[in-house]
Amino acid sequence: MPGTTPNTAVAADWILDPADADACEHLARTLTAGGPDQVDNRDWLTRARDAGDELPLPLRRAVRRFRRQSGPCGTLVIGGLPVDQAILPPTPAVPGSVQRQATVPAALLTMVACGLGEPLAYLAEKSGALVQDVVPVPGQETFHGNAGSVPLSFHTENGFHPHPPDYVVFLCLRADHDGTAGMRVAGLRQTLPLLTPAAREALFAPEFITTPPPSFSPDATSGAEAEPRPVLSGAAEDPDIRMAQLVTTPLTPRATAALAEFGRACEASARTLRLAPGDLVVIDNRVTVHGRTAFRPRYDGADRWLQRTYVTTDLRRSRDHRPDDGHVLAR
Repeated sequence: MPGTTPNTAVAADWILDPADADACEHLARTLTAGGPDQVDNRDWLTRARDAGDELPLPLRRAVRRFRRQSGPCGTLVIGGLPVDQAILPPTPAVPGSVQRQATVPAALLTMVACGLGEPLAYLAEKSGALVQDVVPVPGQETFHGNAGSVPLSFHTENGFHPHPPDYVVFLCLRADHDGTAGMRVAGLRQTLPLLTPAAREALFAPEFITTPPPSFSPDATSGAEAEPRPVLSGAAEDPDIRMAQLVTTPLTPRATAALAEFGRACEASARTLRLAPGDLVVIDNRVTVHGRTAFRPRYDGADRWLQRTYVTTDLRRSRDHRPDDGHVLAR
């Protein structure tokens, strides 16, 4: 975003004007009534995919351009989406919370996801729901995942899996009480120039093992790639990344040094996004790591509430993991 500097809290890259926001709300409401009203229903997904073609042109254009080139930050933030704030129920406060009923926020999230590719979920995480709640849960404050409220270290989503998502999309329904919770993002295209040649070489070597994150059920290891693999892969000048500071283990001294150097580079180039209700964030999971600052939940029904969905640009490549050609990877 022009005019911003690393580690500076930023607002949306741009904000929908009121007319376009009204058009988004109208489309979303058509998906909450008439016909199937369950987000995970295939017929409802078809309706949402078709409705996405009618989203306002500026929104569709921004998503299309980001899909082709996600830019130096690998992140797109759009503000001003309608989230039914006045009639939102209390923020969920139970483990594994998901959104299966079609609502205005869930419909908006799904329509944008369909503009990027196809929604995707993992059976071992959040029971395979396509729209998931990211909320603090009592007793899980120190949990290193979406239910916690302590700092969350940098990671890409599900880098252990043969088929990680290409994009992660978040929609903010409620901000935290104190306005301190921040989503931290670091784009590889800004981080890579900060690395020494030796670190780059080591990160491209298959000298790391990434295991499932704590948010996955214990049997998720059956679908993991247990063999060593690189953190960076693909084109040397614009590689892809798979890593999670919590669950990526370096196997050699040079890998240990390189991963630590990469962590420092992420800290140096990171931005902190303090989201307001109606802010939608698209993260290119192939080239961007993200995390979270600490915040203090009150468990009063008005805590921070994000909804999240994963997106793949090529659903077919994971066909052997998806029973009945659905959207949920069962292993």
